[in-house]
Amino acid sequence: MRKTPLVLLAVLASVVTGCSNGGSSDSGSPEPAAPSSAAPATPVQRDCDTEFLAKFTPRQKLAQLLTVGVSSAADAENVVRTEQIGGIFVGSFTDRALLADGEIADVKAASKIPLMVTIDEEGGRVSRVKDLIGAAPSARETAKTMSPDEFYEATVARGRKLKDLGITVDFAPDVDVSSEPDDDVIGDRSFSDDPEIVTEYARAYIRAMTEVGLGSVMKHFPGHGSASGDSHQGAVRTPPLSELIGSDLLPYRHLIGTGAAVMVGHLDVPGLTTPEVPASISPETMALLRSGTGYGAAPFDGVIFTDDLSGMKAITARMDIADAVQAALAAGADNALWINTSKVTEVLDQLEQALASGALSAERIDDSVLRVAKYKGISTQC
Repeated sequence: MRKTPLVLLAVLASVVTGCSNGGSSDSGSPEPAAPSSAAPATPVQRDCDTEFLAKFTPRQKLAQLLTVGVSSAADAENVVRTEQIGGIFVGSFTDRALLADGEIADVKAASKIPLMVTIDEEGGRVSRVKDLIGAAPSARETAKTMSPDEFYEATVARGRKLKDLGITVDFAPDVDVSSEPDDDVIGDRSFSDDPEIVTEYARAYIRAMTEVGLGSVMKHFPGHGSASGDSHQGAVRTPPLSELIGSDLLPYRHLIGTGAAVMVGHLDVPGLTTPEVPASISPETMALLRSGTGYGAAPFDGVIFTDDLSGMKAITARMDIADAVQAALAAGADNALWINTSKVTEVLDQLEQALASGALSAERIDDSVLRVAKYKGISTQC
């Protein structure tokens, strides 16, 4: 009885040995398997932009497209921590300790995504921190007394001081082409009434800021230099677009590929904007800037900022801040700027509703989030 299993095992071993020796098809043995000719599986391509965007809730995406003025470090830290806004603005109304005493470090630490810390520091009469980094001449005086190379060197030095204070973006240079008196709304903020001179000095400024590692912002598209009125006080009307193309728009045409962002002004532009819809909330203006074809420029895929939406009557006389921010983003702006934090939650509530209803395009918002991230120096690569 004990021998039976051994006999069976011997028989099985014989069968297995015969099969492994590869008998011919005539013997009924299976043919060896042919080598596979199928190509290796192609690795699945990761969509890095989609992965980056997935880090945000819809509200956080919208918050990345806001830059608001802050009164103090406590004000800034609160709005950054609670709403994760994309940027803050340091104005003449901001407690000096935010920058002077290094309090900005705690504000930046409250942000999950690198925070833009912006300022208006043109030199001349638009200088928010001259007490901290020293005074600089106006743009017009600069063009009269310095060569572009000298201006470049001076801007590198000032840019380093701004960076040391914690600033990441300067809303400069002003590339308006103007012959206005020095004390007019643009006046000596313009390098010259010659667009070629404006271009030359603005290029030096942008190149210097890029070397230092700060963002620069050309303003006020499509051109405030020949406009009538002050957008702080009310509606402003420029010459027709056909006239701006040969003068006011020339600096943008030459500088659109430098890496600088663009700020759009609250300007009524005949031949471009719809009546009573200033450029800062005008889809036609954003399309002109994006395509470039209407004034002979290359397409622009950088960040578009609005001018201040809450402190300038060219906007506030027409709509409240929440409507203005929604209108700007819907028109194609990437970042809405205003100068206090009191309405941030209200604005984001309205924007969330607009996004959910389709009044704001989800694709449009995603594009802006990616542009702002790139401008901040954030890699969206996986």
